Amino acid sequence: MAPRIVFVTNFPDSATRAREMAPAGFEFIPAKAGSAAYKEAIASAQYLVGFVAELIRTELYGAAKQLKLIQLLSAGYDSADIHAAREAGIAVANNGGANAVAVSEHALLLMLAVSRQLVRQHRLVRNGQWRGDQTPRLFELRGKTLGIIGLGSIGKKVAHLGNAFGMQITYFDIARLDEAQEDALNVRFRLLNELLAQSDYVSLHVPLNPSTHHLIDAQALALMKPGAFLINTARGPVIDEQALIHALKEEQIAGAGLDVFDDEPPPAGNELFDLDNVVLTAHMAGPTFESHTARLRNAFDNVQRVQRGEAPLWVIPELA
Repeated sequence: MAPRIVFVTNFPDSATRAREMAPAGFEFIPAKAGSAAYKEAIASAQYLVGFVAELIRTELYGAAKQLKLIQLLSAGYDSADIHAAREAGIAVANNGGANAVAVSEHALLLMLAVSRQLVRQHRLVRNGQWRGDQTPRLFELRGKTLGIIGLGSIGKKVAHLGNAFGMQITYFDIARLDEAQEDALNVRFRLLNELLAQSDYVSLHVPLNPSTHHLIDAQALALMKPGAFLINTARGPVIDEQALIHALKEEQIAGAGLDVFDDEPPPAGNELFDLDNVVLTAHMAGPTFESHTARLRNAFDNVQRVQRGEAPLWVIPELA
């Protein structure tokens, strides 16, 4: 019997593309998460592929006793039960940086949008107000200090883009680069408090875990410059959202570009909706056409590696 890949999806178009790219010699079964078809398929599945972090629970391993690999299409895995995965001894891999280009470009998009008051300008022109009562205060990126918190695959690409815009790049990460690596990337390490105090733009690129939950809280925001902008394309709870709303209302910082939120979608009445110094997107930094193809390519490459008896790539750090 051919080894079985269960592809977990709620989007038919995604399954169509995955079927086109799935490797020969495997049985490919798309199934909606939690559906009867899914429960039947995983009973004899060797590989589980998809946005499946929320399914990594003890009960999964009891139902899927032949699993060899859980391959996430996402970079994040904060909703996964890491203890259950460790106890089961099944490898869990993320997407191998497949969305790094998309997310890094989106981070720069948000920097530009908040700096040039893009949404406000669009609204004024659309409403026939041209520039409104006054010319908006707009800023260039060149010469500004960009502080990157989390210099993984996405953070490094943000650094490259920031360099292309003529920004001065600093970073904070628990995995510090050596001097030669810093020279090659044209970045310099700063302590977190230094980075917050010195940066004109702070861009977050860390996973969500107990050490990063509310990493940017009221105390951190108080360290930032009044003219600084905060960019978050990581996970919403990395920021204390209520503290950020207060800082934006009181103009403790100049603005924020947010792709992620505490609750997704944000509930009606979220105070961020009423602020003019924010640009908001719907957790859409990663899912481009190109990144989806790259995710699938990495996923099926990893499946074939494991089937050949090789170790999988991109195993999440907690299980490596």
